Amino acid sequence: MTYATVMVHLELGDSNTGLLRIAGDLAERFKAKVIGIATCQLLQFGLGDGYVGAEVVQQNLEEIEKEIRGAELEFRSALQTCAAELEWRSAMTLTALYDYLAEEARAADLFLTKVDRTASLFDGSRHVNIGDLVMKVGRPVLIVPTARDELDLGHVVLGWKEAREARRAAADALPLLKRSGHVTVVEIAPRDQMAAAERRLRDVVAWLGRHGVAAEPLVSPSSGDDVEQFDTIVRTEDAGLVVAGAYGHGRLREWVLGGVTRDLLLRADHCALVSH
Repeated sequence: MTYATVMVHLELGDSNTGLLRIAGDLAERFKAKVIGIATCQLLQFGLGDGYVGAEVVQQNLEEIEKEIRGAELEFRSALQTCAAELEWRSAMTLTALYDYLAEEARAADLFLTKVDRTASLFDGSRHVNIGDLVMKVGRPVLIVPTARDELDLGHVVLGWKEAREARRAAADALPLLKRSGHVTVVEIAPRDQMAAAERRLRDVVAWLGRHGVAAEPLVSPSSGDDVEQFDTIVRTEDAGLVVAGAYGHGRLREWVLGGVTRDLLLRADHCALVSH
């Protein structure tokens, strides 16, 4: 398995420098084609007395078009010497951004996007709801904090839970795990289930080994707050990448991922690869 095509989502009106550096690194590692993609939700104005005039609507369209051209220029300038092939896609949409991005992701093996702690979760015109995107995209999503410009594979933590999403994430991450320096498979389990968790992780480590990935298991007894505990393990292990399943329940307008995964998305010191 490899990442033959990487899709990278650029935010309009903002610098995407770090994200593009990581996309370029992946393109060189896997000799991959890179598809750049950008989208913006059109503001819906009413026309006529008491509403916004047509000239304001036109001005809004021209501003978006300018930002899309700027994003494409940034994309091509950053990756022209890195990727086997480049392609650009963009659209102005009336629907949610994640709908358009998820549809276009059919062309890719891996989807890259960034998360900014300062972005408003309610600004749906320019900032994609990453929780909804992960739920819909059907591809592994590599989430890059704004402050990061390097994908550190020196130590990868694979968060394990006995669920479909964790198995999917582990399989989706194999190309990166094979290039990592060290992999730790972590499960947090109640004390009366420690033996079963250890047996599960032995299976996972053996499976990884058959794919050429050297990994070690780490079962930690639950102390009551699994989110904080897993975060502490990630920090202690000094992981540059965290791989985890994304567990969603329903269509909430807030983050729709499980608590541990949500916390991973908002961390600024490591990248996270998540699959649903």
